Amino acid sequence: MRNPVLFVAFVPLLSGCVVGTVAKTAVDVVTLPVKVASAGVDAATTSQSEADEKRGRELRKQDEERGKQARAMAERCRKGRPLPTDTCGVQPN
Repeated sequence: MRNPVLFVAFVPLLSGCVVGTVAKTAVDVVTLPVKVASAGVDAATTSQSEADEKRGRELRKQDEERGKQARAMAERCRKGRPLPTDTCGVQPN
């Protein structure tokens, strides 16, 4: 080695990196079960906002389906081939 004093000066710096890495790994290992448990609880429960969003999606889907059926009925009535359940000439509410 060219200068053993420089090598000795860098050893404490490198050991700090190793200690820091070991400490971070230890913290990660300790907190992992907590993270897993909280993720499981979060996946198993539904918040009020999530329930509201789901209900809103269901309502929009039902509304789209009603509109689709109304357009199909209007088309059948326009072509003169209504189904027995169609109410041609009556305005829906």
